[in-house]
Amino acid sequence: MAVSNIMFTDTPLGVVWLWATDQGLCGLGFGDTVKRKELHRLVNCGIDTPSPVTTDLLEEARTQLQAYFNRRLQRFNLPLDLRGTDFQHLVWLQLQQIPYGQTTTYGGIATVLGRSNASRAVGQAVGANPVSVVLPCHRVVGAHGKLIGYGGGIERKAALLELEQAGLQLRIPLKWSAMRMD
Repeated sequence: MAVSNIMFTDTPLGVVWLWATDQGLCGLGFGDTVKRKELHRLVNCGIDTPSPVTTDLLEEARTQLQAYFNRRLQRFNLPLDLRGTDFQHLVWLQLQQIPYGQTTTYGGIATVLGRSNASRAVGQAVGANPVSVVLPCHRVVGAHGKLIGYGGGIERKAALLELEQAGLQLRIPLKWSAMRMD
């Protein structure tokens, strides 16, 4: 089992947890606790239950997350330890290719992968993205631009998209509270 560590930090959209192994960031999600489903998924992928110990990698992830929310970072530069199927990895790689401030559709990703009929499978892989925001799954929308499917909630998805699109007023105010580690 891969040893792992976790930290919690405040963001303008609520508390975020950051989970990392020695290899890289393996999890990021919203909330002051890790959902049991996510905990089991990562443990089943060979990652040990995390210890609440801050590491240089977790600090760097927090710093980059803060820069992203302050509109000073458009692309994360963090080592990742992503555990998933080959198909999920292909989809996650495509998430990294979506430019800041732009969107694509589940069908668009399926087409790029040469599997135009695999929109639902792409949706499932996007939904299994273990490092939300870092792999920008919020940039994937429904066929007609409809905001659908975001583990952090549709309101957060809308806020992340608005944050990235210059000139739009965020519906959720971006205010940093004191950073903390729980």
